[in-house]
Amino acid sequence: MTRQDVIVSFNVKTAFLFLVLAVIFLPACTSENKDGGRVTDPAKKQDAGIRDQFMRANRQLVDKENDEIDYYVRSHKLPFVRTSSGVRYHVYKPSGKGDSIRKNMQISMDYEVRLLDGTLCYSSKEDGRRSFIVEHEDIESGIHKGVQYLKRGDQALLIIPSPLAHGLLGDMKKIPPQSPIIYDVHIY
Repeated sequence: MTRQDVIVSFNVKTAFLFLVLAVIFLPACTSENKDGGRVTDPAKKQDAGIRDQFMRANRQLVDKENDEIDYYVRSHKLPFVRTSSGVRYHVYKPSGKGDSIRKNMQISMDYEVRLLDGTLCYSSKEDGRRSFIVEHEDIESGIHKGVQYLKRGDQALLIIPSPLAHGLLGDMKKIPPQSPIIYDVHIY
């Protein structure tokens, strides 16, 4: 592990700790008096300042992750489409006549799950084909969102940002904390 990796890891862990503390200890910090004006309590002002710092730190983490995903897209020169949820997809082998995937459909898929650096985490070759009902099963929410842009028979890449994948903690097995993941899928 290089010195830069240690620094990045420390910064991510520190930001995660601040974010957790903000969620736990910083409820809404303003109140209004009878006239509708804000009460100026020094403790509440300090809490608001801390909350703002956590929000800026979180924004920096989100921006950093988006930059990493943008770099992946640019370096692989693939025409990914970015959805409103932040999931990106690229259909590299479209289905000729498959049905569009929508909510409540039962689908199956072969898949490989990788980190942005290419590390293989999971594969249907080892774990078996995955079947689920769209928007009703315990699977990454980014998968539920991403497959709805596909058709049965499509082969596609889905880039799922960490909040829609395994979030702040990772999966506690192979996917590290705050890691966007890439699903290479074949939908059946």
